[in-house]
Amino acid sequence: MRTTSVAVALIIEVDATISLTPFIETANALVTEHCSTDDYDATRLELIERWLSAHMYTIRDMRAESEKIDTASQKKQSAVDIGFDTSHYGQMAMRLDTAGGLSQLNQQMKKGTSQIVSATWLGTE
Repeated sequence: MRTTSVAVALIIEVDATISLTPFIETANALVTEHCSTDDYDATRLELIERWLSAHMYTIRDMRAESEKIDTASQKKQSAVDIGFDTSHYGQMAMRLDTAGGLSQLNQQMKKGTSQIVSATWLGTE
């Protein structure tokens, strides 16, 4: 894993009773698979993983969309969509991934496709 619970907690308010490990592991797997080390150094990969971890955490502990003090009501953010763009943290992770791996994965998830089709020419001209 590239990031830590401490680093993630610096960008998102977390419930101390909820371990960040599963969210970091998930983000790590996606960053490892979709963000090339040819495109980024270790620092950039850690930043992408940190923000993506925070996004994954919001799935478990949704952020407040609005709060009202007088009647003590709160409305939580919720989205049926599973894309990275459903939270500010996922959006930031995609912005940090300037090569577009996460954005491409996000679009594939929205379209319901997960395979990348490619062709390699093995012949001669």
